[in-house]
Amino acid sequence: MSASLYLEQMEIGPMQNFIYLVGDRNTKEALVVDPAWDISSVLEHARKDGMKIKGALVTHTHFDHVNGVDKLLEATDGTVYVHKNEAEFLKGMKSNIKRMESGSKLRIGTVEIAFLHTPGHTRGSQCFLVEDSNLISGDTLFINACGRCDLPGGNAEDMYESLERLARLDENTILYPGHNYADRPTSTIAQEKKSNPYLQRTTLDSFLKFRMGG
Repeated sequence: MSASLYLEQMEIGPMQNFIYLVGDRNTKEALVVDPAWDISSVLEHARKDGMKIKGALVTHTHFDHVNGVDKLLEATDGTVYVHKNEAEFLKGMKSNIKRMESGSKLRIGTVEIAFLHTPGHTRGSQCFLVEDSNLISGDTLFINACGRCDLPGGNAEDMYESLERLARLDENTILYPGHNYADRPTSTIAQEKKSNPYLQRTTLDSFLKFRMGG
């Protein structure tokens, strides 16, 4: 982790969501990943660390990941970065929406964030690769699990392809999932390739049978 990188993990809400603050310690600028539930606590955490919130990164638009967007933006007047396939779901919010594509990059201070489109849980699910070595994975890749594919917009075949892509990242990449569903809050790509059953399915057919019970 680079000296200037600011990356904080908070478990908030009744669904064990992990919300993240990511930014640059030197410029004191940060973004909130998946603002939901208790925005006052998130803002207070940032304030205590001397960070100014500039907006939000959205992994996907399920309610438990975005129900605090309006409140966050009322307090910060920032920008919301969402994948273009899901921007429509934020139309009713008072948000300055920026539609992102896979391969897009953003700098917050000197910290670089790459956007990876990882459909499967939803059509517009995306992960954030921070400084090439930290993966904020939303509900795509969990520790020893992956996101559901049976909800509206979900697609198990897309999930398989997304997980295959994430498995090709550097094995030392640290995994920061969207929920606290495991016995530890973070992992690595190397650890997940060894222990996550969804990354051990070598064919689409075997993955579909395992994920969907077919």
